[in-house]
Amino acid sequence: MNLPSIHVDTKKIQRNAKTVVNMCKEQGIEVMGITKGICAYTPAVQAMLKGGVAKLGDSRIKNIKDMRKAGINVPIYLIRIPMLAEIEDTVKFADGSLNSELIVIEELSKKAALLNKIHKVILMVDVGDLREGVLPEDVVDITGKILRLPNIEFEGIGTNVGCYGGVLPSYENTKILVDLAEEIENKYGISVKTLSGGSTVNLELLKKGEIAPGINQLRIGEAILLGTDIKNLKPIPGTEQNTIILKTQVIELKTKPSYPIGKIGRDAFGKTVHFEDKGNRKRAIVALGQQDCGLDGIAPIESSIEILGASSDHMILDVTECKQEIQVGSIIEFNVSYGGMLDLTTSKYIEKY
Repeated sequence: MNLPSIHVDTKKIQRNAKTVVNMCKEQGIEVMGITKGICAYTPAVQAMLKGGVAKLGDSRIKNIKDMRKAGINVPIYLIRIPMLAEIEDTVKFADGSLNSELIVIEELSKKAALLNKIHKVILMVDVGDLREGVLPEDVVDITGKILRLPNIEFEGIGTNVGCYGGVLPSYENTKILVDLAEEIENKYGISVKTLSGGSTVNLELLKKGEIAPGINQLRIGEAILLGTDIKNLKPIPGTEQNTIILKTQVIELKTKPSYPIGKIGRDAFGKTVHFEDKGNRKRAIVALGQQDCGLDGIAPIESSIEILGASSDHMILDVTECKQEIQVGSIIEFNVSYGGMLDLTTSKYIEKY
């Protein structure tokens, strides 16, 4: 086994997918499984599909291309607005994409016509989080322009909350989509197929029965991959956690002062660091650094171990109170958050099992 490494429990991910799919199905909502958090790691994606997810989404075209190379042929959507530089790959490898810029959709139309393909578009609506999306008052007019474009299928409208502004989903901001869909249908005489109401953070609203009737899709990643909802700081009912474990090895173990010796400036990242003098402490250095993962994205499974800090390549732990015997070569295990999972699966220095 190479270290450092993450160990992905695909059986737990499969069971989580089944739980989430069934939870949403009860209210007529389909699940688009979001793979970006684990960089579309093939075994995890396959576990999602085995758990009942029938449609996938990712924010990186490279991940979508990798899924296609791995033989994954279910519908896949690019969930970040396509760059103009990636229009051709978006049409070639993605069945559809989430969009908010008419010029981008026009370019998708041109390329789809050249490639003799139909590209599906979900128009994103900004309901207050102020990330991507058309303002509600402009949606009906822009939809009319999209409907005139060749080789583009207007699939529906969607929204996102909680990722930039921290706005939580509510009946009111999901109802905006439902009302807009009704306006579009009345004006253009079409059926709006998809109302994509949000992400993992919406499951709390769904559980309470407070999501607006008519929302028929949620884009779910974290709840399936980790069984958690970091925005509400709670596990998803019925799901399993500890799906991904980080392992790394102790490369130094020494008793040292807890307060640095000498004049203190900034650390390697330009930050001013503050230290508490606790006297001499037993400190372990493990082979992991901030180049691999931010410190707030992981937590030692052994709760008596404390993360003191890290440089690019070395993480310093206080193991003075550790109940297990620590020595050079010992393996230290960590649970990971969504951010930690994203960092670790992105790092080329972390093996995946």
